[in-house]
Amino acid sequence: MNILIADNQGITRAGLMYLCERMTGVEYKYVPDKAELLLQLVQHPGSVVVVDYTLFDINDAAELLILNQRFPQVEWMLFSEDLSVDFVRFLLASSQHFSVLLKESPLSEIKEGLAYAVSGRRFICQRMMEMLLHPEPVRDEKVNLTKTETEILKDIALGMTTREIAEKRFSSFHTVNTHRKNIFRKLGVNNVHEATKYALRAGLVDSADYYI
Repeated sequence: MNILIADNQGITRAGLMYLCERMTGVEYKYVPDKAELLLQLVQHPGSVVVVDYTLFDINDAAELLILNQRFPQVEWMLFSEDLSVDFVRFLLASSQHFSVLLKESPLSEIKEGLAYAVSGRRFICQRMMEMLLHPEPVRDEKVNLTKTETEILKDIALGMTTREIAEKRFSSFHTVNTHRKNIFRKLGVNNVHEATKYALRAGLVDSADYYI
């Protein structure tokens, strides 16, 4: 079994490699970006992908589902510090090939989750299961976005791509993509259309300027 580690956080990547080395019949490889991930999936279509969604250059849930449909044999382990309940619920309902581990999970649970993924079984860590079964009360419409996040949300609502926003702000694609994911998480949305609806309701953009 081949495990692809798509985690750009050095310390957790090292920890995952350490665990993979001690699993029987498992080979692993670090993939630093989406281009390398796609290349490896073409060569190893039955892999397990352990991905920190919040730090990797995958745009949103819709893109994850496209990858899932393109590589139907792949098992996806979402391994992040913070994932919204709505985001996770959407992915779990869309495909049996998504599992979830939060980085706060104990070592024993991380080992168990990797073993489940390698055997082709879904795994949801205890903390995420609690969050799914007992969601937080509906929050007020007002969301506490930073100044930078608010500016980027406006640009998203006006139809700009992540790369266009990065060029406008003289920032890297990765930096803007991370802001974008944080915005989606704070808003509890899964795609650009839902984020744009929030921006319109909040008066961040004028409806006359909005286009899809």
